[in-house]
Amino acid sequence: MKARRIDVARGSFAEWLRYLPLKKPGVPVMLFNGEQKQNQDAHFRVVDMPVGRRDLQQCADALIRLRSEYLFSRGEFSRIRFSFTSGDIIPFERWRNGERPVVKGNRVLWRSGASRAAGHDALTGYLTTLFMYAGSISLQRDTVSIAGSVQPGQILIQAGSPGHAVIVLDVAVDDAGRRFYLLGQSYMPAQEFHVLMNPQSADLSPWYEEGSAIIVTPEWTFRRNDRRAFQG
Repeated sequence: MKARRIDVARGSFAEWLRYLPLKKPGVPVMLFNGEQKQNQDAHFRVVDMPVGRRDLQQCADALIRLRSEYLFSRGEFSRIRFSFTSGDIIPFERWRNGERPVVKGNRVLWRSGASRAAGHDALTGYLTTLFMYAGSISLQRDTVSIAGSVQPGQILIQAGSPGHAVIVLDVAVDDAGRRFYLLGQSYMPAQEFHVLMNPQSADLSPWYEEGSAIIVTPEWTFRRNDRRAFQG
């Protein structure tokens, strides 16, 4: 396939995703507990991003993590705000200011008294709590449906219990105008984030060609209208 990556804005989420650090080729996907994932045929490369030691950072959580890490790297703390499955909005700014969400039955209350924090440890703590109560249902609510050509940073999501979500990591176009894209995911149980293979085309893999109404990934099948984007 002869194609070139599309131009993206400097400092954009699309550019940030393009430079995610990768582990060496052939490295297996590891689970949160230190064991290898059973299916080692789904991934092309593993992203060098720790998954943690708890079964928390699954599919939707990993996409929330990527978006949050990007916004944190730019100091855009007020834009880091996601919801629990309950619908309650959990802003990172409140966490940084020493407040903590507490789940009481079907209610989420905020308690103050924790130390104010500005470093990356604050983001890690925020995300750990968020992952306990967020998922594909809340992420679908936190994103918007979109049309038009596929773009880096967009996601494919089917909300449910279980549901699944993957993210478009990069997009390329050839001289004929055909567009191709890379997908990345985490999965269940919590596992390292990885670039997906294309199980439908060994010639294109790991790239997918835009146009099909059905997108078959190694561990989930999506529809074209499952595509959504982060707001803002």
